Amino acid sequence: MADLTPLLNQPNSSDAETPPTTTNKHLPSLGSTVELCIGEFNWTQFLQAVLVSFAWLFDAQQTFVSVFTDAQPQWHCTEQGGDSCNSSTTFCNLPKDSWAWNGPTQASIISEWGLECENSIITGLPASLFFMGCLVGGVVLATLADSSLGRKNMLFFSCLLMSLASLLATFSTNIWIYSSLKFLCGFGRATIGTSALVLASELVGKRWRGQISVIGFFCFTIGFLSLPAMAYTNRGSSWRNLYLWTSIPTILYCVLVKLLIQESPRWLLVQGRKEEAVATLKCITSITQSNLNLAIDNMSHKAENWNVDLYSALKILLQKKWSSRRLLAIMAMGFGIGLVYYGMPLGLGILSFNLYLSVTFNALSELPSSLLTFVLIDKFNRRSSLLIFTILSGVFSVLSVMEGNMQIGFELISFFSACTSFNIYLIYTTELFPTCVRNSGLSMARQAVVFGGTFSPLLVSAGRGNKILCYGVFGLVIGCSGLFGVFLPETKGGKLCDTMDEEENKEKIACDILLA
Repeated sequence: MADLTPLLNQPNSSDAETPPTTTNKHLPSLGSTVELCIGEFNWTQFLQAVLVSFAWLFDAQQTFVSVFTDAQPQWHCTEQGGDSCNSSTTFCNLPKDSWAWNGPTQASIISEWGLECENSIITGLPASLFFMGCLVGGVVLATLADSSLGRKNMLFFSCLLMSLASLLATFSTNIWIYSSLKFLCGFGRATIGTSALVLASELVGKRWRGQISVIGFFCFTIGFLSLPAMAYTNRGSSWRNLYLWTSIPTILYCVLVKLLIQESPRWLLVQGRKEEAVATLKCITSITQSNLNLAIDNMSHKAENWNVDLYSALKILLQKKWSSRRLLAIMAMGFGIGLVYYGMPLGLGILSFNLYLSVTFNALSELPSSLLTFVLIDKFNRRSSLLIFTILSGVFSVLSVMEGNMQIGFELISFFSACTSFNIYLIYTTELFPTCVRNSGLSMARQAVVFGGTFSPLLVSAGRGNKILCYGVFGLVIGCSGLFGVFLPETKGGKLCDTMDEEENKEKIACDILLA
C-alpha cells in the first residue's frame, strides 16, 4: 500500500506521482483509462472501501433481527396447570392460568400480542413481508444506481429508508402495522448490499477487486454476530429495544455516507460527467489533475446514449441475447442459494438446540466463510467453486434432518457452504456485467436470492412438523442450483468491461477461440 493519506483530500502538487505510461497516448477504452488513473492501491481507497462496506453490517442486522423479535418464547406450567399441563406439548388447548412465559411478555411480538396460537401464516407474516419488500424494492430501485442516482446516492437513500422504517417499528401496536413497516424496511434494504459492493469494487483497480469485495462480507458477519449478543442482553426487556439499537446507528451512518464517500469514477465517466470523475479520482489517487484531464480526454469512450430513462439498463440487459442468458442463469443459481442462506437462520428454532448459541454459531461460521472467499477468489475458478460449495451445502442440509448430537454440526457445515457460495456468487455477478448495467445486473441477481428467501419462512413453518419439508427441500434446491454455472463464462482474472459493446466483443472473441 502507498503512504497514508487523508480520507477526503489528496495533494495536487506538481511533484505528485504521474501515471506510469505516457499521458498523451491514446487510450482504447474507459476501463484502461480508469485503471491507469486509479494507480496503485492506497490507504485512501482502502478507507473509502471500508466505509462503504460498513453498510453490510446494518443490512445483516435488519435481515435477521426477526429471529429474536418474532420468536416464540419458552413457557412453563404454573401450579394451577397440574398433570394435564405437564403432559401437554402445546399450551393452545390449556387454560390460560395453567401456563406462563419464562420471560417478560414484551420480550417478543408473539407473547406481547397474543399470537402464540395463531397459524403459521400470521406469525410468519412480518418476515415474509420483509422479503416481499426486498423483492419489490429491488425491482423498483434496481436501475436507479445505473441511471439517475448513482452508487453513492442509492446507498444513502436505501440506508436512510431502511433505518427510518426500523425506527418506526418500535411504535407498532399490532402485527398489521408491524408487518407493513417490515415491508417498508425490506423495500429500503433491497439495494444496500448491491450498491455497497459495486461502489467498493469500482473504487479500486482490478488487482484488489476481489479482496475489497470481501470486506463487505466481513461487515455482514459482524452485523449478524451483534444480534445474539444484543438479544441476550435484552432478554429481560422489550423486543422494541432491538430495533432502537439497530436503527439509530444506521441513521448516523447515513450522515457519514453523505459527507465522506466518493462516487464511482467509472459510473461518472459512463454518464459523461468528466469533471466530477476527475474530482473523484483526484481524491483517491495521487495523480495530478492535468494528467487526469489529459488521460480522460484522450480515451475513446463516449457517454452512453441509450441509458435515457429509469429502466433503460434493465431493458438493454434483456434485449441482448448474451446478457439475458447470463442474467437468467445467475438468477437461477441465486434462488437456490438464497433459499438456504436466509432459511437456515430462520429455521434454527426447530432444531433441538439452544437458540442463542445456534444463532451465534451460524454467525461465527460466516467469518471463516469470508476468510475462505478472500483466499480462494484469486486462486480458483468462479464456476467450479460455486458448484462445489452448493453441492456441499445441499448434502449437509439433507443430513440435518437426522436427530442427534450431529444435527447442529451438519446444519453449520451446510450454512457455511451456503455463505461461501453467496460470497463467490456476488463477486462473480459483478464481473459478468459491464459498468453501465452492473448495478442493475447485480440487483436482479440479489432479487433471485431474496425470492428464494421469501419461501424460507413457509418451509420453516412446515418443517416444525416434518424437518424433511424444511432442510430436505433446502438441500435439494441448492444442490441443483450450482449446475446453472455451465451456461456462464469464467471471469477469473479478467478485466471489468464498461460498455455493452465492449462486453459483447469480449464474448465474441471468447466464442471464436472455443470454436477454433
